[in-house]
Amino acid sequence: MNWEIIQGILIPFIGTTVGAAFVLFMRRDPEEGFGVLLNGFAAGIMVAASVWSLLIPAEEQCAGMGSFAFLPAAVGLMAGVGFLIATHNVISLMDKLPGRDKGSGLMIFAVTLHNLPEGMAVGAVCAGVLYGETDMTAAAALALGIAIQNLPEGAIISMPLHAGGMSRKKAFLCGTLSGAVEPVGALLTIAAAGLVIPAMPYLLGFAAGAMLYVVTAELVPSLAMSGRPTVGAVIFFLGFIIMMSLDIAFG
Repeated sequence: MNWEIIQGILIPFIGTTVGAAFVLFMRRDPEEGFGVLLNGFAAGIMVAASVWSLLIPAEEQCAGMGSFAFLPAAVGLMAGVGFLIATHNVISLMDKLPGRDKGSGLMIFAVTLHNLPEGMAVGAVCAGVLYGETDMTAAAALALGIAIQNLPEGAIISMPLHAGGMSRKKAFLCGTLSGAVEPVGALLTIAAAGLVIPAMPYLLGFAAGAMLYVVTAELVPSLAMSGRPTVGAVIFFLGFIIMMSLDIAFG
């Protein structure tokens, strides 16, 4: 495994770590506009990456299927969406447990569980790079989009824990550990892809489905409810154009 792949795997985890580090330096919650910028930019990057870096390469790999070349990507996409829906349902059930302490390790576990498919998405693209099915630009762009999204997620863990009485250093550690599952998920997916190379179009579709679900179920609604939807939309299209341009230029 080359250094570029290792970097791609670690970038989302670094995003979570940087977000968790907010608790070490900030005396109050970040401004709402900061979250709008991050979420809008991440959403734009991930939508463009899902199309140009994942779905189109998946269909190109199945060109021999003729009119049905779309099928593996479509099946993989729905599998990715289904996996995220199942993950969120588990989190929702946990949220309804009686006597749950909102500042406890249960919240950490919920965010950690949410991060697993994101790591798998990066792993699927990195596996494509290793086996010549896609390029490093796709992996780097996808990892960057997830890392940007992970910035507020790291802060969501660490800052409430500190507000609940936990020391800054311990809250930072908890926020950081919530993202540790992402490189693990990426490595497991790469290992599995090595055994089932014919499944690569499905894995790329799975990654696209996971990313698009995060965008439609979390990032876009957060922009709509932020009170600054126009700003969020502009930043979304900026991220989309940047990612599209990078993929076309280097793809």
